[in-house]
Formats: sequence, structure tokens, C-alpha cells
Amino acid sequence: MTLLTIGSGLYINLNAVSSTGSIIGFQLVAGVGTGLLFDPPFIALQALVSQDDIATATGTLGFVRNIGVALSIVIGGVIFQDGMQLQSSKLRDSGLSTNLIKDLSGANAATNIDLIATISNETQKLAVKQAFAWSLRNLWIMCTCMAAFGLFAGGFVTKRELSKVHTETHTGIKKKTEGLATVYDGQELAHK
Repeated sequence: MTLLTIGSGLYINLNAVSSTGSIIGFQLVAGVGTGLLFDPPFIALQALVSQDDIATATGTLGFVRNIGVALSIVIGGVIFQDGMQLQSSKLRDSGLSTNLIKDLSGANAATNIDLIATISNETQKLAVKQAFAWSLRNLWIMCTCMAAFGLFAGGFVTKRELSKVHTETHTGIKKKTEGLATVYDGQELAHK
């Protein structure tokens, strides 16, 4: 979480004229932070729940993670679109046509990014790139805040020694219970 927070925070420094080296460096830091968050939460969760609840807990964590990704895409898109809408006056001041400003503002901005290459005036092209960079900066601020919240929440994860004892779990529907034995798919297993 620390690397993800730092990497997202570094993205805030990107602007219209950032070098390729700095972009790659920032992506490496954030990418390592993101990559290290794939398996450890599952291991921590599985260490804290009972053997019978591991499948449910793992599925729930995967579901919550997917909901979080979906929400981040939607919220991030809204933040970016609002930022581009706020930049429309600066685009107008740079001398861009009304149609081009309409195509590069609000909800249309992300889908029309290729229009930047069609602008022949370098001053206008730089103004559009700065508008995009400013709008993305707001998105990175939100991402950094969320990563910092995750770092803070990670402090509440309790430490637990992982067990070295293999416990076999029988899955499936219990057919019936007879005294001290349980029958699974026709096979009788004794209770511990």
C-alpha cells in the first residue's frame, strides 16, 4: 500500500511536458505497489477465517474488489470529465474552434483524445495537453487519497501466525447426520 500510495502521488506531478523517463519511473513504482496487492490480502483473509469459511471469504473479497474497480472507473471518469469541462474556458482563450472545444470537453474528452494530433497550432496543442494533464491530476489526487486510506486501514489488520498444519476440508452438501458420524456422498466420516 505504501508503494501504491507513493506511485499514485507521483502521478500528480505529471504535466503536459513530462518526460517519458519520469512517466515510466512513476508507473514502475505504482505498478509494483499494485502488483504486491494481488495475493497478500487473500492470504491475510484466509489466515483469519475458519477453514469452512475460506471459499466464502475469498469469493466475497473478490466481489468487493471488483465492485471497487467498477466504482473507481465511474468516479474517475466523472472527475476527469468535470475537469475537462472546467478547462473549456482556457481552451476557448487559446483560440480553438467551438466545435473542437465541444469535442474536447466534458463527456466527449476521453473519446476524442486523438483530435489533439490534428491541431496544427503548437500553442493550441499545448493548451489542450495542459487541460488534459490538469484534469488527470484531479483524478490522481483522488486515487492517492484512496490509496492513503487503504494504507491507514491496513494498520487495523491483525497479526496472525500462519498455521503449518494441513487441515482437510470436505466440501459438498451433508446428506444426513447419524450420531457422531456425518455422511458425505455415501462416505461416512467420523467427527473430531
